[in-house]
Amino acid sequence: MHETLIQHINSHASTPLTESDIDIVKNIFTPRRIRKRQYFLQEGDVCKYMGFVVKGAMRQYSVDDKGTEHIVRLYIENWWAGDRESFVMLTPSNYNIDAWEDTDILTITQTNVAVFKSIPALNELSSSLDEKHAIAFLKRINASISLPAEERYAELAKTYPEFLQRFPQHIIASYLGITKETLSRVRSHALKK
Repeated sequence: MHETLIQHINSHASTPLTESDIDIVKNIFTPRRIRKRQYFLQEGDVCKYMGFVVKGAMRQYSVDDKGTEHIVRLYIENWWAGDRESFVMLTPSNYNIDAWEDTDILTITQTNVAVFKSIPALNELSSSLDEKHAIAFLKRINASISLPAEERYAELAKTYPEFLQRFPQHIIASYLGITKETLSRVRSHALKK
């Protein structure tokens, strides 16, 4: 499992990991298997781990007072999963994260983040991911407040086509902030084009 993470790190770094860096990575990241529907994090708990998805799919969501799930993030291979606010601030999470498929993940604890940051390639990866996350977050907010459902779906299909193949319609609809019926109409319309 660690080989996938090592390749991921090296693909984002101008200086690849050294052999001693690789040994450190193998020591600070713990393999874990999460079965389908099993929680990685539950609302109200402090997020003690960030995880790198090696194989599988997960979702991050909140549940409102009426019991409706609101998907805020989807994760597949080579994505990082966790509630960053809870992990960094050590506060109870407002989110649930569970596996949508059986998932293999490599986890790191808050204690090992300092070690993570001491390795140049990992520090470079962290900066790159922070930039990409900020850009994606702003695009998603802008799309959800200004684009019609058809354009949100088209953007998702263009940017993350694998989401449409890995997650069912009700999860995609929640992620886009629309109803299942609207998604069905939008997909039908898109297929006719």
